[in-house]
Amino acid sequence: MRQKSRARAKRGEGRRKRAPGRPRSEQAHSAILRSTLKLLGQNGFSELTIESVAARAGVGKATVYRWWPNKAALIADAFASSTTRKLHFPDTGSVRTDMSQQMRQLIKIFSSRRGRIVSAILGGGQSDRDLIAAFRERFLWPRRREAYATLRRGILRGELRKDVDMDLLLDSLYGPIYMRFLIRHDKLTPDFVDRLCELVLAGADPQRKRSRKKI
Repeated sequence: MRQKSRARAKRGEGRRKRAPGRPRSEQAHSAILRSTLKLLGQNGFSELTIESVAARAGVGKATVYRWWPNKAALIADAFASSTTRKLHFPDTGSVRTDMSQQMRQLIKIFSSRRGRIVSAILGGGQSDRDLIAAFRERFLWPRRREAYATLRRGILRGELRKDVDMDLLLDSLYGPIYMRFLIRHDKLTPDFVDRLCELVLAGADPQRKRSRKKI
């Protein structure tokens, strides 16, 4: 009995000794992401280096490379991790409400300090294929997959045509947002988002298709 008790005690000690490793790892991971965002906002894409991120986060370069293969992947993950929770699509029972609420959140991010980071990513991505590919893979496509699910719910509820081109629809909704954000010819406002949703989604309304056939 004593031997069994000692064995259990040793196992318990082993678990207690191993436990601090995971929080330290998570803290380092978070520190690297935060440092990346700060440096990217301050200096832009071209000036950011793995060495500077590691130094600011208080870790070695090897620790950074343990999780990210290159600077592009690190930057894309840092931005995605800071915005993912805010950009989830709701499920209100109305495809128009779901889309407009998510798009309103997106323009809030674009209008905040995070907007400078988006500009740095999109600007740097024009000359760095790895960066724009990482942005698509780690930020754009996860949001896109959520958007597909939102549109499918709208189709099932009869709010959208069954044959609607979802990619064209999403490009028509989000393209104007990126245009205003990058070219700055007009403001990004909640009213703009609402009017954009009404205009684009009206074109996918099943009732509209039937009306045109009668004409």
